[in-house]
Amino acid sequence: MKLGIVGLPNVGKSTLFNAITKAGAESANYPFCTIDPNVGIVSVPDERLGKLAEMYNPKKVTPTTIEFVDIAGLVKGASRGEGLGNKFLSHIREVDAIVHVVRAFDDSNIVHVDGSVDPKRDVETINMELIFADLETLEKRMEKTRKQMKSGDKKFAEELALQERIKENLEKGIPVRAMTFDPEEAEYVRQIFLLTSKPVLYCANVDEDTLSDIDANPYVGMIREIAQAENAEVVVICARIEEEMAQLDDEEKKLFLQELGLSESGLDKLVKASYKLLGLISFLTAGESEVRAWTIVKGTKAPQAAGKIHSDFERGFIRAEVVAYEDLIRCGSYAAAREQGLVRSEGKDYVMKDGDVVLFRFNV
Repeated sequence: MKLGIVGLPNVGKSTLFNAITKAGAESANYPFCTIDPNVGIVSVPDERLGKLAEMYNPKKVTPTTIEFVDIAGLVKGASRGEGLGNKFLSHIREVDAIVHVVRAFDDSNIVHVDGSVDPKRDVETINMELIFADLETLEKRMEKTRKQMKSGDKKFAEELALQERIKENLEKGIPVRAMTFDPEEAEYVRQIFLLTSKPVLYCANVDEDTLSDIDANPYVGMIREIAQAENAEVVVICARIEEEMAQLDDEEKKLFLQELGLSESGLDKLVKASYKLLGLISFLTAGESEVRAWTIVKGTKAPQAAGKIHSDFERGFIRAEVVAYEDLIRCGSYAAAREQGLVRSEGKDYVMKDGDVVLFRFNV
């Protein structure tokens, strides 16, 4: 699963990416610093792993991960090839969801591509370019559908009607993700791969001065209004502080957060929100050799979850022995949880839950 970090030039995308991955992506005060997308894999913060490690004392602890792609800054006219438009749009097509970084701070030393800070205008610039690209994709699709209608098959007439409805909404500035579809329509829309159908998480990049009093920052309020209209979430971060914090060890980071009056870093919030945005959950495996988190899509059944560990586990699936993480921690050991009847034997129709601690039984 990939998330693309997008936004106008000089909003803090690469600074945020550096913090996320400690990859040292080039970050500078001029547009198009990022041309080819930087890719980084980051661990998903999960305090449950630490607690299980205390219980099992394993040889290693392996968190689950999520992939971020730092995509070149977009400018007005990108859908017509302006700036690095065509490259930008092709890179967005390859990600599963979008983290839209929006500048929410004033700083005369950092050039804004449009000369001033205005989150509403900045978000609209990105959204409209994606909408223009989708309209072009849709026009080509509609042309093909009109030709197919000559066959007399009614399904093509239904497809065209849906395409026209989507086009009408796009022309009003409404992204596909904010439109309503029945299940059959939604499946068809997924197959068209429209850019504005991708889920979005807005990331308000504030300065250090307003981080401790976010409500006093008018830009954050504007970004929240935009997100609310799309039923999207907003995470507030200070990319510069996050980049500094990424250089610290765990103990130093804790002290730094305490000084700022924060319980967790903006980065941890961002990664968790991104994970949720993709509809992902984690199940856990624990033993003396390893404590590990595994990523699955919400709604995954036990055999398919087992297949994440090894294909043989899915092929020869017998049952899953499951205990809820909270129950296991409360009992203090797997044996105690079993004695109290909290370890359940689940079959192939069991739908996995976030935080399930599982032992899969299989036979090949």
